[in-house]
Amino acid sequence: MITLLRRRLLWPMGALFAVLGPAFITATVDQDPPGIATYSVAGAEFGYSVLWLLWFVVVLGAVMQEVAARLGVATSKGLVDLIREHFGVKVTALLMLGLLITNYANTAGQFAGLAEAAEIFGISRFFAVPVGAAAIWLLVVSGSYRGVERIFLLACLVYLAYPISGYLAEPDWGEVARQSVLPSITVDRAFMLVAVGIVGASLAPWMQFFLQSAIVERGVKPEEYGRVRLDVIAGAVFAMAIVFFIIVACAATLHREGRTISSAAEAAEALRPLAGRHASTLFGVGLINAGLFAATVLPLTTAYVVCEGLGWERGLGRGFRAAPHFYGLYTGMIVLGAAVILIPGAPLLGILLASQVMNGLLLPAVLILMLLLAGRSGLMGELAHGRRYGIFCWGLCGIVIVLDVVLLATAFMPGG
Repeated sequence: MITLLRRRLLWPMGALFAVLGPAFITATVDQDPPGIATYSVAGAEFGYSVLWLLWFVVVLGAVMQEVAARLGVATSKGLVDLIREHFGVKVTALLMLGLLITNYANTAGQFAGLAEAAEIFGISRFFAVPVGAAAIWLLVVSGSYRGVERIFLLACLVYLAYPISGYLAEPDWGEVARQSVLPSITVDRAFMLVAVGIVGASLAPWMQFFLQSAIVERGVKPEEYGRVRLDVIAGAVFAMAIVFFIIVACAATLHREGRTISSAAEAAEALRPLAGRHASTLFGVGLINAGLFAATVLPLTTAYVVCEGLGWERGLGRGFRAAPHFYGLYTGMIVLGAAVILIPGAPLLGILLASQVMNGLLLPAVLILMLLLAGRSGLMGELAHGRRYGIFCWGLCGIVIVLDVVLLATAFMPGG
């Protein structure tokens, strides 16, 4: 009986984990504390009227992640390796420098989110941040790629706290359904900024580098590409489902009551009297998980990128002796990212703004280089995209560039 029960429970989970992998992890971890703050503010300020945007966001995320995954499968090389080979050392050096600065700001932002979330439960940041940093460091340093990936997939499940919070908020499901399919646009600066922020939060430069490096390290073969594509689609859909329920939870409570917030931690606290203690607790637990998850992956991405660019040994499970630069970079990013959050009076909002600006500057360049590579039949072989799909990808890239310009311009406008 016990054996049968184990089979019934573990076989579906094993089958699920066999399909899910790097793309699912990448899409989910992008729902980090700054992103959750963006979605929470959107729901609190504009209610369900922003839900229709998620259709575009899920397509954008799936397409761009598919391109990165296909590059990794077809070439068995990381994105930085390909950029160095095809566009030269200068372009690679500039990209590496930009990603190093951006990822550091983003890593600090994840620890800031962790600190805020811990304080919801009465835990001091001077305890939560060092313990969290030590835990994620040990996870990566002592684990193999497969082991770390399984833990990442389990961490993805914690994001299910947000659908439960959304349900406990008791939204008007009829209105949710209506506004999910009927575009509703308010022509004012605040709405446009939130709309662009939702789209911008769904795609970050580090995602493309991490996913391609993970695909290569996993050793995925071209004949396995169909499974990778399912992984990409599942990740995009799951990530947007999480965003959907974050917006719904805040719209059904904070927007209905006319409450305004400025962070995800404020959203979690504000949910308590409006949706109940359990909804607030789940929202806070999700935020802690998101901070730890992203604070693990962003330093990993940086280590992959720099080591690829400079030709150093890299990869999980190799150990400090085999890959000292890889683990040294990973350790340095975590220590410095956590340390800045513990400085009294640290400009947390300034750090988050700087990371947003750097993301906006770097993302168009990364997407353009990716699409140029993915269309080369000599490099990609049978996995090179066709003319129609290529035009579609370039169209999405053009929209992203326009939205980034709007977001960056708004960030520097008076009152922004």
